[in-house]
Order: sequence, then structure tokens, then C-alpha cells
Amino acid sequence: MTVAEVVFWLLALLAIVTALGVVTVTNEKHAALFLILSLLSVAGFYILLSSEFLALVQVLIYAGAVATIILFGLMLTRGRDLPTVGPGGQWPLGLLAAGALVGVLLTAVLDSEWPRDAGEVTLVSINALGSVLFREWLLPFELASLVLLVALIGAVVISSQEEGEP
Repeated sequence: MTVAEVVFWLLALLAIVTALGVVTVTNEKHAALFLILSLLSVAGFYILLSSEFLALVQVLIYAGAVATIILFGLMLTRGRDLPTVGPGGQWPLGLLAAGALVGVLLTAVLDSEWPRDAGEVTLVSINALGSVLFREWLLPFELASLVLLVALIGAVVISSQEEGEP
């Protein structure tokens, strides 16, 4: 077993444990922190695939910005005033769906010819990537940032309203 395989299996274990933490903990802030760890483990997968740019984007945008906005939204809203919701009647159905998904994924992994040689790595220059991002994808990028900004402002407005105001 090579060092890369050991790192892969450690990252896979971390990703699975933190993903289970996201959906099983009852505290929303802890779930958001588990989500950050899960996203960071995905960035580790990108590094193993020699995709440093995607790893950087994963860390900066998802684990950094999006998770921070989720945490701000959780902290600014009055979630502590709401009643705690426990496991509902959908738990057996969710467990069945999760088991089916695990079965399909295991079947796909075990039936594939893995690991196989990926062939020659195609290198893309950062200048070309930046040019495409800021010329062709600038508007969708700015729209996404605008949606996140509106969500953050909405969380601030909701949290600052007085109890009796509509």
C-alpha cells in the first residue's frame, strides 16, 4: 500500500464520519462545523487528484465562504427560540434510502476496474483558467455572491426584529 492510498483511505474515513456527523447531531452549529470538516476532506481528495486549483476553490469558497455564511445565518436567527425537533417518523424510510444508496455505490465500486491508470495528466494554465472565469463566468459568479449577500441581510433583518413586529 502506497502513501497516497493510505492518505486516500484516511480522507475517506474522515469524509464519511463527518458527513454522518452533519446528519446525526442535533445542534445546528455542530452540524455546520462537521460540514466544514467534510468539505475540507473533499479538498484533500482534489489534492490527491493533482487538482490544486479545485482544492483551493473548495477550501476558499465552500469551506470558507459558504460555511461561514451558514454559521452566520444560524447565529443570527432565533433558532434557539424554536422548539427542538427530534427524530420523526421518517427515520426508518431514511435509513432504508441510505442503505439502498450505500448498496448502489458499493456495487458500482466493486464492479468497476479500479484502480486504473488515468493516462496523461492535462495541465491547464492558471492564466487561461482566470481568463475564462472572469470573461465567460463573471455574471453567474456575481449572481451567486448576490444571492448569498441577500441571504445574509435577510438573516440580520429577521434576527433584529422585535418579538411583536411582523
